[in-house]
This record gives sequence, C-alpha cells and structure tokens, in this order.
Amino acid sequence: MDVYEALERWRGLAPEAGSGSAGAPRYVLLEGFHALKHALRFGAVVPVALCADRAAALELAAELAPDLEAALAGLLVEVDAETLRGLVARPHPTGVAALAERPAPVAVEAALRGARRTPVVVLDQPRHLGNAGAVVRLAAGFGASGVVTTGPLDPWHPTVVRGGAGLHFATAVAPLEVPELPDGPLFALDPEGADIRGLTLPDDALLAFGSERHGLTAELRARADHLVALPMRPQVSSYNLATSVGMTLFHWASASGAAPA
Repeated sequence: MDVYEALERWRGLAPEAGSGSAGAPRYVLLEGFHALKHALRFGAVVPVALCADRAAALELAAELAPDLEAALAGLLVEVDAETLRGLVARPHPTGVAALAERPAPVAVEAALRGARRTPVVVLDQPRHLGNAGAVVRLAAGFGASGVVTTGPLDPWHPTVVRGGAGLHFATAVAPLEVPELPDGPLFALDPEGADIRGLTLPDDALLAFGSERHGLTAELRARADHLVALPMRPQVSSYNLATSVGMTLFHWASASGAAPA
C-alpha cells in the first residue's frame, strides 16, 4: 500500500472510530507500537497502520516482536511526522498509529456468557479512563474472560484503549448494566467484606470493584453473592482501582489451575 492509498483509507475509516459508546464505533484507534503489536497478536483486523519512521518501527519489531516482523513490514506505511500529527491528536512516542476493527458484539457476548474457566472483572461505575485501561491490561495478562463496565464510561474509549496497550483484543470488553451481567457467583470488593485471604475464588466468578470515590453502587451490592475485603493498614482509605484488581486476580490465580503459568 502506498502513502496516498494509506491516507485515503485512514481518512475514510477514521470517522467510524468514535470516542463514545453511542453507535458502537466500528474501528478503534491504536496508539503506539505496543498497542499495535498486542492487537495483532490477539487477532485484530487492522486495515491501516501508519508510522513516522518505518525503519525505527521495524527495528522495534525485530527486537520486541520478531513473531510479527513480517506482518508489520507488510502493514506499516511511513508518513511524515506533521501528517501523522494531523491525524492523531496525541502521537505516541514510538510514532506508530493504526486503526483496528472492533470485535463483533456477538463474539464478545459469547465469550462473556459461555462456559468460562476464568473470572470476569466488573468495574461498577468507573470514572477514570486510564484506570479502566490499566484494568484491561491486567485482565489480559491474567487470562481473565472479560472486563465489563457499568455506567456511562465507554470501555472502548480511545483513552481506555491507550491505557490497555491494545490488549482489549486479548479479552472480552463490554459495557453492561447490573441486570445484564453474565451468570456466575459475584464477589464484590468492599471494606465490610470477608478477608480475601480466607477465600478461594472460583474460576467462573464475577469480581466486582466499585469506584475509588464512591465504592459499590447499591444495585451491584444487592446483586453480590459475597462481599470480599483486601488486607489494608488502618487509616489507609483505599487502593488504586487497578491495584485492587491486580491483587484480587493474583489471589485467584494462586489457587487456580486455569490461571496462566
């Protein structure tokens, strides 16, 4: 693909890569080499990828992703840095940007509602886009079946995808409301809950986390089968959301044969 064709394709697809959940944009922006690398590794369809320095990007591929070196050599199209800045609001330091096709809702639903061997993380009314992205990255690393958000935050917002480093394609990510949550025992993190160190979390659990400021909503708390607390020193008010998710997934993984080695 030459530069003219790549730019025409980008400009044709970019309007379909929106920032809100309304209308479920068909394409998502991948910002940076690592986001593109992860998306490709987990089967994303990437119709166009641009870079400001093709030689540097392929050098990164040779060093960090030799499994994708040939694919990236055939995909990356070099454009000048000024052109790239005109297309991407915050160009990544690696000078790489791509558009990827968002997974079909039916495939996401199937992953969340089918037989599961690993938990689904539920973020109840999250507020911070970057934290949500960090949670997706954690969930992908632990092999979780999915990440679900309740409330208005779009888990496919470009800032969330940026924070997730392209690993939205490694797990099922969707906005749902509490009555729509998948089946499975729901363990909700709450300071009044039982100490997690005395519990075994089942592989098909839903692990729910409230926002740092407001905690769990009354609706989700009422839906919970178990309230669970993380160990915390007195007078420390809370952990960062992604930290709480990481601690809980590690606790699950420590006792589960389904966790990645």
